[in-house]
Amino acid sequence: MKIENKQLNFSNLIITFPILILLFFSFGSFFITFQHDPYITDIANRLLKPSTVHWFGTDEVGFDIFSRTIVAGRIDLFISLSGTLIALTMGLPLGLLASEKSKRAERIMKVLDMFQAFPLLVLAIVIVAMWGNNIRNVIFAIVLINVPRFTRLIRSEALTVREKRYIEVAVTMGASNSRIIFKHLMPNILGSLLAQASITTAHSIVVVAALSFIGIGVVPPEASWGSMIRAGSQYMTTGQWWTSLFPGLAILISVISFNTIAQFILRKYESI
Repeated sequence: MKIENKQLNFSNLIITFPILILLFFSFGSFFITFQHDPYITDIANRLLKPSTVHWFGTDEVGFDIFSRTIVAGRIDLFISLSGTLIALTMGLPLGLLASEKSKRAERIMKVLDMFQAFPLLVLAIVIVAMWGNNIRNVIFAIVLINVPRFTRLIRSEALTVREKRYIEVAVTMGASNSRIIFKHLMPNILGSLLAQASITTAHSIVVVAALSFIGIGVVPPEASWGSMIRAGSQYMTTGQWWTSLFPGLAILISVISFNTIAQFILRKYESI
């Protein structure tokens, strides 16, 4: 018992680091007084190496990369979390409805099958390119990609739970569908749902970065990790490695943090 408690306490301690990192990226720009304004260029100091004055160096137009990386984190995480939350909110009722044995459930799955016949990332690129590369449309693209995933996951988990003996007993005793959903289905699929939400957010960060990298994501002068990597990539071969390295590391750290949280959630619910 003592060993299990020590492992649990160590696990709780480890999970604080990714949470603090993500909180820093999400809200750090509201509380940090930047030495250099992330929206003001300084051509005279372009492509400076990392130093005590510019911690992450400067880019090709003199933007301070440290302040831009922090501001980009706030924007990219807002888009990723918003898109994931909306997709989850839409996918949850669809997945629960699709888990029932009815013609309505069959229709939902047929629509999903038709929808997923298209490459979703390509479809998202087309939508953002046609409707305009602003934050609202990027969030919509994230939702578009992830609603089918949440729907299928929730349906699969709900179908597994519906086959349990206690569900059959509840139905026999006359329990309403809403009672079965909130009393039995939701508590049993919550762990998988939260873990998937964390993994989906990590994937959404990569999608947002990809859209910005090809020039149809967040519009300048707003900062985005993907657009920062694109702008700095042409200078990597000439020795200015810092221009793309630090926003790339920010993406990597954020994705690892969300994946770590997902693993923690799964272990937590498996131990209950």
